[in-house]
Amino acid sequence: MCYCASYVWSSEKLDNNLQYLSRKHSGILIRRYSNTILFVSSMALFTSGRISAQNHTTTHYNTLPLKQSMIAEFALQYGDTKLALQNYTNLAIHSDSTIAKQRALDIALDENDLNAALTIAMHWVKQDPSDVPALFYLTHISLKAHKYELTANTLDKILSIDSDADLAEILAGISPDNASDRNALLETLRKSRARHNPSIIVLIASLEAQNNEFAQAIKDVEHALQKRPHITSFILLKASLLELNDNQQATEAWYQHSSMYHRHNYEVRLAEVKYLTRIGKPNTALKKLQSIIQMWPQADEALFIAGLTSIDLKQYDLAEHYLLQLGHSNRYQNEANYYLAINAERKQHYETAIVYYRRVDGSLYTVSRRALMNIFDKTDRLSEGLRFLTQERVNYPQHASFLYQLQANILKKQNNKQAAIELLNEAVQNLPDDPDLIYAQVLLLDPFQDRALLEQDLNRLLTLEPNSPTYLNAYAYTLAVQNRRLNDARTYVEKALDQAPDQASILDTYGYIAFLQNDFKTAIPVLEKAYLANHNPKTGARLATALYLTGDSKQFTTLTKQLQQDFPKHAEVMQLNTLLRSQPSL
Repeated sequence: MCYCASYVWSSEKLDNNLQYLSRKHSGILIRRYSNTILFVSSMALFTSGRISAQNHTTTHYNTLPLKQSMIAEFALQYGDTKLALQNYTNLAIHSDSTIAKQRALDIALDENDLNAALTIAMHWVKQDPSDVPALFYLTHISLKAHKYELTANTLDKILSIDSDADLAEILAGISPDNASDRNALLETLRKSRARHNPSIIVLIASLEAQNNEFAQAIKDVEHALQKRPHITSFILLKASLLELNDNQQATEAWYQHSSMYHRHNYEVRLAEVKYLTRIGKPNTALKKLQSIIQMWPQADEALFIAGLTSIDLKQYDLAEHYLLQLGHSNRYQNEANYYLAINAERKQHYETAIVYYRRVDGSLYTVSRRALMNIFDKTDRLSEGLRFLTQERVNYPQHASFLYQLQANILKKQNNKQAAIELLNEAVQNLPDDPDLIYAQVLLLDPFQDRALLEQDLNRLLTLEPNSPTYLNAYAYTLAVQNRRLNDARTYVEKALDQAPDQASILDTYGYIAFLQNDFKTAIPVLEKAYLANHNPKTGARLATALYLTGDSKQFTTLTKQLQQDFPKHAEVMQLNTLLRSQPSL
């Protein structure tokens, strides 16, 4: 193929692009790009070598592929994907470099530029109609772009080259998500010569399942399994379809059959265990897990599930046996330590539980530290817990906000509210833009004694997150308690309700503000809805008072008597007695 000036950008244009990138991002060390240069050099050598072999007069252009790929790679480093894709598309179309085509397609797919990807893939197939990887790319992209006729035609070409080709990877994760496209694809696939391929049969079954045609989908998967009975994904798909079809007996029987027939298939046997756990058969699941572990003693997931199942069955020693084997597991080490701690805590071995909780990191860090503080609380060692959390802030500065809040909760539990406020004030100084810390302080401040600081914190919260329903509600409720700026309070709470219309605490605030404004027409139905959701005595007392003030004696009396029965010692409920005694006898 001739690599001439009509097919590529001129050397001058490429040089201009390199200068543009250099000017735009000057001052960055070139050694940052050593891997890029190695990559593009190998690509360019391959490309220009192929080109030179085809045209003895193109020596002048042998450096152009290197320049184009360098521009593309440097553009990617700077986030200029448009320029990168332009260069790689040009290189892919006007050379026969497989590396360039694959790189161009990867970039186009990463950017979800399906038009560019289709152009590249179709040109690749046109260049070499028997290139199976090119055909696979084109099938995948055309399916993703909802070009179903092209998908079917390309699948036919693949199967004419290899009638037993495994098409599963092409189809994974890109089936249509709306009924119209699903039906269009189904119709196309059913008419295609590819319809007898097991992977296509399974795709058809998946599409049918999305249309709730479970019986037909199961039949199709069974057809695919007749052709390929050992494919794990086909086995598990049939199980999933049976489960989705609400056929527990058939699902359990299929898992049992598959586990016996494929006893050396770890994934199938583990899937059976997970299903048995889901349907509430932990004893059977544990027996099967023990058999799996005997065959695969290093299988981390099986060991982990066996540990959790043993805890659920209160077989604590057995749980410890399995979980201890995960002490060096890259995937399950944290989880194992966490559940070993839970296991020890259930046995009331608190010192052992503390040791394991302290080893937990990662996504379970916060829940483990809360559990640890619960143990310190149970054993009357909260002061020790405070010292531990102070050291944790040094060891885990990324969790400082959470740790400050946990310490404040302990101080509050110790009836040292002022110390908690001071600690949070220190925390806010250190982390001034952390809304969680500011809100934690808001919850501790007195609306009258700490009015200035409280207003400062609330304003800061709405500056940081102006649409947060939690912070809007907090400001509205504070103003309501202080019985001032009620119009502003109502604006805040109405804005909060727009974000969270069914949240009981916001409804309660809205009803309270309307009550204070003597807008009983709004207050009563809102408070009724809030009380139905939260069954809170304060909400109930406000609702009862509103009913009394509007002269609804019957509803007032009924609600008050119910409140007295449910909350006989609550102060605001007890205050309703005065109103109740003033009611005329019915």
